[in-house]
Amino acid sequence: MSFLKRFPPPAEGVRHQQPHTEAVLGGRALGSGTLYIAESRLSWFDNSGLGFSLDYPTISLHAVSRDLTAYPWEHLYVMVNAKFEEEEPKEDPMAEGEEEEDDSDDDVEPIAEFRFVPSDKSALETMFSAMCECQALHPDPEDEDSDNDYEGDEYDVEAHELGQGDIPTFYTYEEGLSHLTAEGQATLERLEGMLAQSVSSQYNMAGVRTEDSVREVEDGMELITEDTLLFL
Repeated sequence: MSFLKRFPPPAEGVRHQQPHTEAVLGGRALGSGTLYIAESRLSWFDNSGLGFSLDYPTISLHAVSRDLTAYPWEHLYVMVNAKFEEEEPKEDPMAEGEEEEDDSDDDVEPIAEFRFVPSDKSALETMFSAMCECQALHPDPEDEDSDNDYEGDEYDVEAHELGQGDIPTFYTYEEGLSHLTAEGQATLERLEGMLAQSVSSQYNMAGVRTEDSVREVEDGMELITEDTLLFL
């Protein structure tokens, strides 16, 4: 196929190297070769030295497939957001006067499916783990941008210390009251009344006599204090 090139395999950062691995693209066998799972890219080369490489950011999915009904051999499945098939033959140019129809395929993102079938099926878990480790070294840039999104203006401390930028406005209690609307003043008075009632209730607890407490209980009996205790 045309995308197979002759170039050296990766020499650094190779997490796993699996020989005798058949590569299949979209149901078309590419032959047997060696799979290199490196930190920089995923590469496969046949016995003649021809091969291809896949960049990790283009790999949208990888998994170990053991479903023999979907494919007759257990393999490492890799889905890539790219096109690797042969170019389709171009159609004859349209005759003069014919209108060009909209091509709905232009909006569809290309997807390629690779299957790597090792002769040693016990190596599939090791291949998958190496893929996960290398994939983690290449996070999706869109995910990083979403983590760094921040709505609103950032308060620049250094700029304000230098006298630049907008300085927040602060009011004293009296100044703040003068800026309240009629509705705000009514709300403040209601809150102050509730606060005063709450404080007053703290001094009228059951069994405790204070200067502001009621001297008589519900049955009309006077509370007995230390001053009114009788000693027999």
